[in-house]
Amino acid sequence: MSQRHFLIALLCLAWIAPGLIGHDPWKSDEAITFGIVHELLRGGSWLTPSLAGEPFFDEPPLYYLVSAATAWLSAGLLPLHDGARLATGLFMALTFLWCGLASRELNGHGKGALAALLMLGSFGLVVRGHQIISDIASLAGFALGYYAIALALRRPLPAGLLLGAALGMVFLSQGTLETAMLLLIALALPLASAAWRTRGYAQTLGIAALIAVPAIAAWPLTVHGQSPALFDAWLRHDLHALITGEGRDIFYFLRLLPWYAWPVWIVCLWTLWITHKQPQPHPYAAPAVALPLTGLALSIAVLSFASSARELYALPLLPALALLAAPGIASLRRGAANAWLWFSVMATTFFVVVGWFYWIGLELGVPARLHAHLHRIQPGYTPGFKWLPFAVAAAYTLAWFVLLARLKRIAARPVIAWAAGVTVIWAMLNTLFLPWIDTGKSYRSTFVGMQQNMPKPFRCVSSRNLGDSQRALLQYFANIVTYRNEVAARRRDCDLLLVQGVAREEAAPAGWRKIWEGARPGDKVERYRLYRRSGR
Repeated sequence: MSQRHFLIALLCLAWIAPGLIGHDPWKSDEAITFGIVHELLRGGSWLTPSLAGEPFFDEPPLYYLVSAATAWLSAGLLPLHDGARLATGLFMALTFLWCGLASRELNGHGKGALAALLMLGSFGLVVRGHQIISDIASLAGFALGYYAIALALRRPLPAGLLLGAALGMVFLSQGTLETAMLLLIALALPLASAAWRTRGYAQTLGIAALIAVPAIAAWPLTVHGQSPALFDAWLRHDLHALITGEGRDIFYFLRLLPWYAWPVWIVCLWTLWITHKQPQPHPYAAPAVALPLTGLALSIAVLSFASSARELYALPLLPALALLAAPGIASLRRGAANAWLWFSVMATTFFVVVGWFYWIGLELGVPARLHAHLHRIQPGYTPGFKWLPFAVAAAYTLAWFVLLARLKRIAARPVIAWAAGVTVIWAMLNTLFLPWIDTGKSYRSTFVGMQQNMPKPFRCVSSRNLGDSQRALLQYFANIVTYRNEVAARRRDCDLLLVQGVAREEAAPAGWRKIWEGARPGDKVERYRLYRRSGR
């Protein structure tokens, strides 16, 4: 590995590491996914994921299994939830690697790092790329799929193996919709570019089918053999994502991209512009443009007509955007490149200075008004100087200024500065302020406090309006499984009832008396109330 590749890998690692450990699972996606992983670690079925005692079939089990494995392997060193989050770090490392390899295949040696850095600097990936969510495994599968399709131009046989593995990976982490997206991209490319209109690419698709079909069919067939009813429940849920909902906003993802893929989408437009100016009959048919452009267009089309839309579902767009932007970096006008560079330098330096100022106020009490304001926001936080977060944040700060002093005048300079700036800001947020943020987002103190106020013994706990995140974390923090009144098969004649509601509205159920009420520190909306049957 050359020194340049080593430094790029080090930057990716510096982006991945902060935020993976040091905080409890937060609602909602992370808490739900970890709840399923926790059930696996307690002896639950790997075939049929469950959450707090109930089947939970939103996605197949690939991510859950990998996350359970990393949690188990690191159990002696880390809490289970931090160990489970290491799986996300693993999948993100693979995503950057495969995205970089795809860019190198399309644009030549020395251009692979560009796509990885462009993706790393996208706003939409920063938070999601550090959460316990199965979508990260699917993101890695899409990056592998793009690499396989790019590799097919040069080595059709290994490309077929990788494409089949990518399709299986996407299906086993997300299901039918995302798998159909990747398959549609692979099948449509011969229509978009003559480069894939070859016998070699037909061989790639054939080999991919031989690998993907058994990989995709194995889990559903096994589930069906174990429980046809559970298989039918999963199939109905999975196929629902393919059905267009009423009143669907088909422009949701187009409106999302300006901030979600900032600033990559701007460079994508530049790539399309300079490609259009080339004196060729079909400039967009060049492989470096045809593959990511086809992937981006088809992915947006499929997602836009699916049954639901969330920013989380836009993750598969990022590899295509990064690959499309990579060819345009070398031809950026000097003024635009310098503007991007200096914006990165000034914005990052500003936030570094502000971050240290707020940390001094939070932990050291200077100035006093800022200290009081921050502790009004998170009233349960205990301040105090901590050496490890301080040292890590100081190291990132020093690395930032060393990078500025040694950054060479190359075409990729603004991309490197932007990616490094995003990394430094994210790292400071997750070292200096992570315990303070976790105080308000964690349910640990809430549910442990409830557990301490519960009568002993009690037979069981029913629940009303309790969210999936809360059910998962209640089991994790307090070892309490609730029986939801909303699900007929789960109803029990329990002596305790837990109700999730809001602060200013309480509808006390008839025949029950309240024995506890609580909320997360600083939360002025959610309230949890525990009732006991009157006369018991």
